[in-house]
Amino acid sequence: MTSTAELTYDNSNLEEFTDSLVLTRDSRYEDWDTLNFQTKAGDQFARAQIRYVGSGATGNHDTDSRTIQSRGFTFSNMLLPAGAEGPEHTHNDVEEAFFVLEGEVDVSVHRGTDVVTRTLGYRDMIVVPAGVPRSLKNNTDKPALFCVIIGAQKPEIPTYPETSAMYGITRD
Repeated sequence: MTSTAELTYDNSNLEEFTDSLVLTRDSRYEDWDTLNFQTKAGDQFARAQIRYVGSGATGNHDTDSRTIQSRGFTFSNMLLPAGAEGPEHTHNDVEEAFFVLEGEVDVSVHRGTDVVTRTLGYRDMIVVPAGVPRSLKNNTDKPALFCVIIGAQKPEIPTYPETSAMYGITRD
């Protein structure tokens, strides 16, 4: 598959251009390594990212030819095993949306030590504004799959507040 960086609407074969815009389930893979650094804070933070558009704030995947380069947002799926969680973090520059495809995900919004949690199921969504700390957890015995949409071409790396299990842990 040719990436959209190599093809343009005006100067390419329309069929080839259209094919470069399609991403199939069969061409995706579960990347367990991108967020693996978070397991320094505990094995419960192991989860897989399945990229479609851009790479989010999880690292530099610009050379991943299986994705479409972002022009203004990122889109991926996240596979959250039973009992797994995404640590409290903040995207200071951009909003983030979670849309549940399978299973249930508890999404929490934090303000210091105050935490409010909502359980999201099939086709439920939450949009968290920039600067608002959030976390998520799968409290069930089945995996959860959800979309993650971040409203920037290349968001800044998230920060981890003092109340996060990731506070002080680096990607290295």
